[in-house]
Amino acid sequence: MNEVLVKSTTGKYKQEIKAGEHTMTADAPKEFGGEAVGPDPHELLLGSLGACTSITIQMYAERKGWPVKNIEVKLKEETVEDPENPGKKISKITREIDLQGDLTQEQVDGLTAIADKCPIHKLLSGPKQILTNVHHN
Repeated sequence: MNEVLVKSTTGKYKQEIKAGEHTMTADAPKEFGGEAVGPDPHELLLGSLGACTSITIQMYAERKGWPVKNIEVKLKEETVEDPENPGKKISKITREIDLQGDLTQEQVDGLTAIADKCPIHKLLSGPKQILTNVHHN
Protein backbone atom coordinates (compact mmCIF):
# COMPACT_ATOMS: atom_id res chain seq x y z
CA MET A 1 0.00 0.00 0.00
CA ASN A 2 1.26 3.46 -0.90
CA GLU A 3 0.70 6.38 1.42
CA VAL A 4 1.33 10.08 0.88
CA LEU A 5 0.75 12.97 3.29
CA VAL A 6 -0.14 16.41 1.93
CA LYS A 7 -0.18 19.44 4.24
CA SER A 8 -0.97 23.07 3.54
CA THR A 9 1.94 25.37 4.37
CA THR A 10 2.76 29.05 4.39
CA GLY A 11 1.83 30.63 1.10
CA LYS A 12 -1.66 30.91 -0.27
CA TYR A 13 -2.05 27.46 -1.85
CA LYS A 14 1.42 25.93 -1.37
CA GLN A 15 1.31 22.25 -0.31
CA GLU A 16 4.00 20.03 1.17
CA ILE A 17 3.88 16.46 -0.11
CA LYS A 18 5.62 13.73 1.90
CA ALA A 19 6.04 10.41 0.14
CA GLY A 20 8.25 7.99 2.03
CA GLU A 21 11.64 9.67 2.46
CA HIS A 22 10.85 12.38 -0.11
CA THR A 23 9.37 15.83 0.34
CA MET A 24 8.00 17.84 -2.60
CA THR A 25 6.09 21.06 -3.07
CA ALA A 26 2.93 21.61 -5.09
CA ASP A 27 1.19 24.91 -5.70
CA ALA A 28 -1.57 26.45 -7.75
CA PRO A 29 -0.59 28.40 -10.86
CA LYS A 30 -0.35 32.20 -10.57
CA GLU A 31 -3.46 32.65 -12.71
CA PHE A 32 -5.42 30.84 -9.97
CA GLY A 33 -3.91 32.82 -7.10
CA GLY A 34 -1.00 30.54 -6.30
CA GLU A 35 2.67 31.42 -6.26
CA ALA A 36 3.70 28.63 -8.69
CA VAL A 37 6.56 27.51 -6.40
CA GLY A 38 5.99 23.90 -7.45
CA PRO A 39 4.09 21.90 -10.04
CA ASP A 40 0.31 22.11 -9.89
CA PRO A 41 -1.69 18.93 -9.16
CA HIS A 42 -2.40 18.31 -12.86
CA GLU A 43 1.32 18.48 -13.66
CA LEU A 44 2.06 16.07 -10.82
CA LEU A 45 -0.53 13.64 -12.17
CA LEU A 46 0.94 13.85 -15.68
CA GLY A 47 4.43 13.42 -14.20
CA SER A 48 3.28 10.26 -12.40
CA LEU A 49 1.89 8.81 -15.62
CA GLY A 50 5.03 9.74 -17.57
CA ALA A 51 7.43 8.34 -14.97
CA CYS A 52 5.44 5.11 -14.64
CA THR A 53 5.30 4.73 -18.43
CA SER A 54 9.05 5.21 -18.80
CA ILE A 55 9.91 2.88 -15.91
CA THR A 56 7.56 0.17 -17.23
CA ILE A 57 9.06 0.37 -20.73
CA GLN A 58 12.60 0.36 -19.33
CA MET A 59 11.96 -2.70 -17.12
CA TYR A 60 10.33 -4.61 -19.98
CA ALA A 61 13.14 -3.77 -22.41
CA GLU A 62 15.76 -4.87 -19.86
CA ARG A 63 13.98 -8.21 -19.29
CA LYS A 64 13.86 -8.78 -23.06
CA GLY A 65 17.45 -7.61 -23.58
CA TRP A 66 16.33 -4.93 -26.03
CA PRO A 67 18.75 -2.03 -26.65
CA VAL A 68 16.73 0.95 -25.39
CA LYS A 69 19.18 3.81 -24.80
CA ASN A 70 16.81 6.55 -23.67
CA ILE A 71 13.09 7.09 -23.12
CA GLU A 72 11.27 10.42 -23.13
CA VAL A 73 7.57 10.73 -22.39
CA LYS A 74 5.80 14.02 -23.13
CA LEU A 75 2.29 14.43 -21.75
CA LYS A 76 -0.39 17.00 -22.37
CA GLU A 77 -3.82 17.37 -20.78
CA GLU A 78 -6.60 19.32 -22.43
CA THR A 79 -10.35 19.67 -22.10
CA VAL A 80 -12.35 18.43 -25.10
CA GLU A 81 -15.94 17.71 -26.04
CA ASP A 82 -17.17 14.34 -24.77
CA PRO A 83 -18.03 12.37 -27.94
CA GLU A 84 -20.56 10.30 -25.97
CA ASN A 85 -22.24 13.27 -24.26
CA PRO A 86 -22.60 16.32 -26.54
CA GLY A 87 -22.24 19.58 -24.63
CA LYS A 88 -20.17 17.95 -21.87
CA LYS A 89 -16.40 18.25 -21.47
CA ILE A 90 -13.85 15.59 -20.57
CA SER A 91 -10.11 15.56 -19.98
CA LYS A 92 -7.95 14.17 -22.76
CA ILE A 93 -4.37 13.14 -22.02
CA THR A 94 -1.99 12.77 -24.95
CA ARG A 95 1.17 10.78 -24.31
CA GLU A 96 4.07 10.92 -26.79
CA ILE A 97 6.88 8.42 -26.23
CA ASP A 98 10.29 8.88 -27.83
CA LEU A 99 12.36 5.68 -27.78
CA GLN A 100 16.03 5.83 -28.62
CA GLY A 101 18.01 2.73 -29.47
CA ASP A 102 18.61 0.26 -32.27
CA LEU A 103 15.12 -1.27 -32.17
CA THR A 104 13.17 -3.25 -34.74
CA GLN A 105 9.59 -2.25 -35.57
CA GLU A 106 8.41 -5.38 -33.76
CA GLN A 107 10.26 -4.26 -30.61
CA VAL A 108 8.81 -0.74 -30.88
CA ASP A 109 5.32 -2.22 -31.23
CA GLY A 110 5.89 -4.39 -28.16
CA LEU A 111 7.11 -1.41 -26.11
CA THR A 112 4.15 0.65 -27.30
CA ALA A 113 1.75 -2.04 -26.09
CA ILE A 114 3.51 -2.35 -22.74
CA ALA A 115 3.14 1.41 -22.13
CA ASP A 116 -0.60 0.92 -21.49
CA LYS A 117 0.22 -1.72 -18.89
CA CYS A 118 1.98 0.68 -16.51
CA PRO A 119 0.21 0.73 -13.14
CA ILE A 120 -0.66 4.44 -13.26
CA HIS A 121 -2.20 4.09 -16.74
CA LYS A 122 -4.31 1.22 -15.42
CA LEU A 123 -5.26 3.24 -12.33
CA LEU A 124 -6.35 6.24 -14.39
CA SER A 125 -8.22 4.29 -17.06
CA GLY A 126 -9.74 1.49 -14.97
CA PRO A 127 -12.41 1.24 -12.31
CA LYS A 128 -11.50 2.77 -8.99
CA GLN A 129 -12.86 3.88 -5.65
CA ILE A 130 -11.95 7.10 -3.89
CA LEU A 131 -13.15 7.16 -0.30
CA THR A 132 -13.08 10.41 1.69
CA ASN A 133 -13.08 10.66 5.48
CA VAL A 134 -12.98 14.14 7.02
CA HIS A 135 -11.78 14.73 10.59
CA HIS A 136 -12.28 18.05 12.36
CA ASN A 137 -10.33 19.23 15.41
